[in-house]
Amino acid sequence: MSLHIKMEQTRDVAVLQCCGRLVRGEALRLLEDAVTSLSRQRVVVLDLSEVEMLDCGALGMLVFLHKWTRSSGIQLKLVNPSRLAREMLMRTRLMSVLHVSSIDDVVDIFCGSHRTTKNVDRAAA
Repeated sequence: MSLHIKMEQTRDVAVLQCCGRLVRGEALRLLEDAVTSLSRQRVVVLDLSEVEMLDCGALGMLVFLHKWTRSSGIQLKLVNPSRLAREMLMRTRLMSVLHVSSIDDVVDIFCGSHRTTKNVDRAAA
């Protein structure tokens, strides 16, 4: 299965639900384009609950996106990583670098945001 990203936006918060394989190639370009297109958001949430595969290229991309959002004044939050994703983040000690949040944190973010919602789907082959 390739990577599929479903995006929901409020006025200043975007949630990108990632499903499938987050691996080198088109999938990482898709994720980079999706996140960097959100330069006007206050918070970008990456839901990793349905990520089936995560390679070292994906870990590098998460670090890049963390640095890019930080330099752009955006908060990047990783939410609900799948068992595999959580294990990879813990083994590489990226849990201490990247902000991994609970689903309750995301609900709090949405409750504090304006509720104009926009849905967008993206997919990589």
